[in-house]
Amino acid sequence: MNPVILKTAALLALSNCFMTFAWYGHLKGLRNAPWMIAVLTSWGVAFFEYLIMVPANRIGYAGGLELGQLKIMQEVITLSVFVPFALLFMGEKWRWDYLWAFCCLVGAVYFVFRGKAA
Repeated sequence: MNPVILKTAALLALSNCFMTFAWYGHLKGLRNAPWMIAVLTSWGVAFFEYLIMVPANRIGYAGGLELGQLKIMQEVITLSVFVPFALLFMGEKWRWDYLWAFCCLVGAVYFVFRGKAA
C-alpha cells in the first residue's frame, strides 16, 4: 500500500482518538461538572487532536490525496474509532446500525478512490 496513505491514516487514527474523547468523553467523565469546565477540558484535548490532524492532512494532500479522499478516509477512521469508544468506554449497547453505516462508508471509499492513484 502507498506509504503516504498509511502515514496519513495512522496519524488520522491517532488524532481521532483525541477527537472522540474531546467530543464525547465529557459526557461520562465530566457529566456532573459545570459545562464550562467540560468545554475547557474538551478544548484542551482537542488541541492535541489538531497537533496530529493538521500534519496528517498536509502529508496526505502533499502526497497526492485529493480533498474528498482525505475527508472520506477521515470518516471511515472516525467510525472505526467511535464504535469501540461507544461500546467499551461509554458502555453503549451494540447496534447493527454501526455495521450498516460502515458498509455505506466502504461504498464511499470505493467511489472516491476508484481509478485514482494517490
